[in-house]
Amino acid sequence: MGPKLRPLLLLLALIVLIGRLAISGLQPSGPGPADPARLVSSPGDRQELTLQATLLQDPQPTQGGDRCRALVQLQPGPLRGRVELSFGPCPRLQQGWSVAATGLLSRPQPAPHPLLAGPAERLARQGAWSQLRVERFVLLARPPTPVADLRRLIAERLQRQAGDERGGVLAALVLGSAVVPLPAAVRESFRAAGLSHALAASGFHLSVLLGAVLLVGRRLGRPLRLALAAAAMLLFLLLAGPQPSVLRAVGMGALALLLLESGRRGRPLLILLGTCAVLLLWRPDWLLDVGFQLSAAATAGLILTARPLEQALARRSPRWLAAAAAVPLAAFVWTLPLQLLHFGVVPLYAVPANLLAAPLLTPLTLGAMALAVVALVLPVALPLLLPPVALLTTLLIRLTQVVASLPMAQWQLGRVEPLLVLLLALAALGLALPQVAARWRWGALAAVLLVVGVHLGLLRGDQLLLVHQGRGDQSSDLLLARHQGRAALVSTAADGWSCSQVGRLAQGLGVQRLDWALLLDPIAPEDPACWQRLAGVVLASADGSAPLLPGQRLASPGLSVEPLAVEARAAALRFGSQRWLLLPDRQSLWAWQDGPLGQGVWLGFRPTGAVVRRLATAASGSLQQWFSGAPGRRSPPHWLASGSSGSLQWDGRRSYRLASATGGPVDP
Repeated sequence: MGPKLRPLLLLLALIVLIGRLAISGLQPSGPGPADPARLVSSPGDRQELTLQATLLQDPQPTQGGDRCRALVQLQPGPLRGRVELSFGPCPRLQQGWSVAATGLLSRPQPAPHPLLAGPAERLARQGAWSQLRVERFVLLARPPTPVADLRRLIAERLQRQAGDERGGVLAALVLGSAVVPLPAAVRESFRAAGLSHALAASGFHLSVLLGAVLLVGRRLGRPLRLALAAAAMLLFLLLAGPQPSVLRAVGMGALALLLLESGRRGRPLLILLGTCAVLLLWRPDWLLDVGFQLSAAATAGLILTARPLEQALARRSPRWLAAAAAVPLAAFVWTLPLQLLHFGVVPLYAVPANLLAAPLLTPLTLGAMALAVVALVLPVALPLLLPPVALLTTLLIRLTQVVASLPMAQWQLGRVEPLLVLLLALAALGLALPQVAARWRWGALAAVLLVVGVHLGLLRGDQLLLVHQGRGDQSSDLLLARHQGRAALVSTAADGWSCSQVGRLAQGLGVQRLDWALLLDPIAPEDPACWQRLAGVVLASADGSAPLLPGQRLASPGLSVEPLAVEARAAALRFGSQRWLLLPDRQSLWAWQDGPLGQGVWLGFRPTGAVVRRLATAASGSLQQWFSGAPGRRSPPHWLASGSSGSLQWDGRRSYRLASATGGPVDP
């Protein structure tokens, strides 16, 4: 290829890719004309239906553990598409089996707030738009599923011999954590330590596998060596599954290997860009996949930045330390903007944790792969060969637990606005790329400081957030008030699910710990330890009585709440200079007795005309007016409704309704 033709071809490929992504973005994202979701118009509708489908995964327990769910593909017929089946107790079903399931079909509930992941958003990423709550099912067929059986057999035998924790980690090193049921505590400790990538099938695991295979086949001829490497990559792809990050790693590995064996020098950056372009031409929606984004960003960081960082560090530290630190530091810098955009959390000790884990990961990955072969071929030898690998696994797990227990291991900075993330990414490139002139690096540093200043300013502003969570016949409300970077909570529910939702909100909003939490639920918290982890002070009912009585006040600097009646849940909430009246139910409204209103009022129910007139009479000036629930045909004007499951926010200037996780603010 001539030097003049190459840029033109690259430009043409870029134009094709952008056009493909643009066309995909303009296409409506939703159920097709024959999708079962078309039979139900809204999340509240239900329709009894019988579906014949093939399981795309083994049934997995939900977070509460009381039900199981499995994604299925409908068999050819009048209805087409994917549906999630929800079972009571977990059935003994497996991926690839066919069932006829009868139950109530519904649309999944959308997230009430952009920081909370709802079933609708989770299923949309998998191409499913409806759920079937299974009442009964019949097994139709059990076709052979050799790949799924192979994964299951490896994980079961390793976990049986090494235990759930160590065996789960060993299985994840071979198969990837996406297809291995890891204990929640292990998964959380790896995430908090910044070592989640060690358990996710990625380019590191493929490079270890290819290195071992090429070493074994170094004396073979080129055709046999390539065939052996291709078989290893195919096996890796089959076991880990066709995830975006796995396909990216396999594609890059195949291209690099072909170039190497042909005697040509490949350019890693072009290989990365070419592989990602091909994958996005095939599946444009993967551009929004978080795993794909993180994988591509980390790989680009290693290609462009690891070597210059090593050279810069070598001038101030021993060469061995510079070489070891450059790789995790480059990956951390390049993935930091994405972590702030998607999670609002920085694993503060990720670089030192990766430095300490690096000597363990390569021998441990090779050992896990060898044990997986032994578990399949000669399982009786597994107890004899397991102890040294199990010891390394124990060391890795203990390392993650120690790092995860350190103060601020998960530094909650809050989700950063997309424009600020873009500016931060450009600034990070300016600081990390050696090609950037020194004079631009001062500008990049100034951009970083600007992003930090603007973000901290947003975090320190006064704010009130209402999250109304509709769950069938039950609903709950979370009111989170913020002042000067701190926050407090008033909740009408004290169950464990609400506590986990508050934890996600706090993480996304950059709140390390709530000053206090007032739980107005007459039922005692089912998991008090969860609430204690979130807030410094927690007041909740123990026997159905009010947790706070008139004349008492729960307060921290700039944040306070005080009840207004003994027999009801009416309360006055103060944050900064704002005073809001909280009336969760109609009994609270009558107990309020036309007292002062302040700057805003929230009703936990849809107001009638009489209620609107009563509040308007008591108001002395402009009043922010909110209520929880879906607006009706006769909803009063100037009142903001949260929707059946949604959220409202006041940010110091105005109130607005927030869309689901896939949208943004919605003006009244």
